[in-house]
Parts: sequence; C-alpha cells; structure tokens
Amino acid sequence: MPQHVQGVIAPGKNEPVRVETIVIPDPGPGEAVVKVQACGVCHTDLHYKQGAINDDFPFLLGHEAAGIVESVGEGVTDVAPGDFVILNWRAVCGSCRACTRGRPWYCFATHNAQQKMTLLDGTELSPALGIGAFAEKTLVAAGQCTKVDPAVAPEVAGLLGCGVMAGIGAALNTGNVGRGDTVAVIGCGGVGDAAVVGSRLAGAAKVIAVDIDDRKLEKAREMGATHTVNSRSHDPVEAVRELTGGFGADVVIEAVGLPETYRQAFYARDLAGTVVLVGVPSPDMKLELPLLDVFGRGGSLKSSWYGDCLPSRDFPMLVDLHQQGRIDLGAFVTETIGLGDVEKAFARMHEGDVLRSVVVL
Repeated sequence: MPQHVQGVIAPGKNEPVRVETIVIPDPGPGEAVVKVQACGVCHTDLHYKQGAINDDFPFLLGHEAAGIVESVGEGVTDVAPGDFVILNWRAVCGSCRACTRGRPWYCFATHNAQQKMTLLDGTELSPALGIGAFAEKTLVAAGQCTKVDPAVAPEVAGLLGCGVMAGIGAALNTGNVGRGDTVAVIGCGGVGDAAVVGSRLAGAAKVIAVDIDDRKLEKAREMGATHTVNSRSHDPVEAVRELTGGFGADVVIEAVGLPETYRQAFYARDLAGTVVLVGVPSPDMKLELPLLDVFGRGGSLKSSWYGDCLPSRDFPMLVDLHQQGRIDLGAFVTETIGLGDVEKAFARMHEGDVLRSVVVL
C-alpha cells in the first residue's frame, strides 16, 4: 500500500520551501523504500530551489542522506530490509562503455527509481538528484543504497552521500594527491573543507586554503589546512606561489564553480600541475583562457563528478576511517534541525554561518 509521509518541497523558482504530505508508492522491480534518519542541507538543494538545475518543479528536496531500508522490490538482492545505508545519486549501470572499461565512476547510464513520488493531489515530484530525502521516507533505485557499518551515526554517514564525498574524492580520486604534494583549495565550504581533509589523508605536505571569509579559513585550518589566504585582501595566485617557492601548487582544487576562481586555480598551479573543478557552475557561465597558456603550462584540467567515487568502494572505506579516528566526519556537522527548519538553514548557508545543517528525523 502507498504510504503518506512528510517531506520538504520546493514549489516554484525561489519560492520558500514547505512541508507537505508525500505519497510513497510500494517499491517496484529494482527499487527500495528507505526510512530516512538524517539528511544534510547541501548547496545543490538551494540550486534546485533557485531553478539553477532545471525547472521541473515541484522538487522533493534532499539527497545527502542515510537511513534504513524498509522494503525492496522484485529482483533486489544487494540490500534487504533492515540494512543501514547511505544514499548515493550515481547508481552505476554496470553495462555502459565506462562501466565495461572498468571506470564505473564515469557511468553514462546511472539510474533512479522508475515510479514517481507525488503530492496528495497526484502532482508528480522531481526528487533532488533522484533521491528526495528531506522526507520521512523516500523511494530510490536499489543501486542508490550503499550498505555501511550501522554503528556510525546517521547524521555523519549521510554527509558522504554528496558534499563530503565530492571533496575528499576530488583530492584522492580525481586530483591523485600524493605524499609530499602541495595542494591549494579555493572555496572553503563543506566541499572545500572535505578536499582539505582528503589532501591531508593522502599525505600532502602543504595544504593552502583560499576563501574570502576569515571564519571559513579558520574552520579550514581546523580541518587540516597548513596555510590560509584571504583572497579578498590578497591576490590568491601570488600568495599560493609565494607559499610554494614561486612554483605554484601541484594540485589546485576549485570548490566554488565560478569562472574567476577557476582562472585563479589555473594560474595558481605549478607547471604540469593539476586543476580539479569540483564546484558546480551554473548553465550560463563561460570561461575564457588564452589557448597558448593552456598549451604552455601542460598538466591536467579535470572535472570531478561526485569525487569520481564508487560508492560501494568509497563509502565503507571512509566510514571505517572515521571510526578509526583518522578522519572526523562529525566536524562537518554544524547543527541538527527538523524538516520545518530547512528554509532557515538555506539562509544560514547563504550567510556562511554553517558548514552543514543536518535534518534529523
């Protein structure tokens, strides 16, 4: 029987979000219903509300989540009712050209639940990143459920579902940060700070955090940055070069998603260094660089999709490292809130007051 639960929707572009009754269908083939225990308030949810992703309103927001599998549909074998899972928004197909070449993190045919969740009047909802987890329960493709150790706190585990994984993966997987490397991270929100954590985990000798907000820079230092640069008062390119013997960083991770900060990242890297774009730009943004500089500087310009992660590999590993005390995922949680507080959380995010607000159900 379909279930009625409470969830947070974005009804229209830039309209305040509100809590509504959501209809959750029974899981069909390859699907699972998950009882959500915690879901982080990610900047991508704000992008959905602002219409910066697409205009398929109304959206059921929330995607950075963990919870318990309640029921599964026909053919589901990888998860079962009672499993504690982190939800991921890139459920790989296993059969596309990327998957068959052993690069599933580049899967070109990721999948979501086929059935639609709706409002009481039958209006179909578009779940954020195919998840929609600002709700007491949600319907997802079973492949979006990754089992992890149930001993980890849900409000911590759920952060791996998006921002923290994106940042750590940008350093470990996309940037291939190695022992002794110098790294600069431009933008010190949740994703940027996770890139700082990932860089230190990889053995970077120097991690330079760059932001315009001294509060964020102080938090980045707490997360492991060895140096900080306020780019409002200092030229970040020159500052990074000064801190790296005049050369630039081996890896520069851009966690903002703006053309101007990308240009800073491009010129702040060492010759043959690597730029990793993990900040999400809007569709209207354009980048202009002298082609001769692109040629002459060599190296790599990479985009990081979800930290180029493979959830089945990376989520359990990072949970294990957290439980060993080698990374502190709890440091990303600024506050825990209820479903009715999401609009206020967006405002706090916009003001830079939080690293992560987490809805706990």
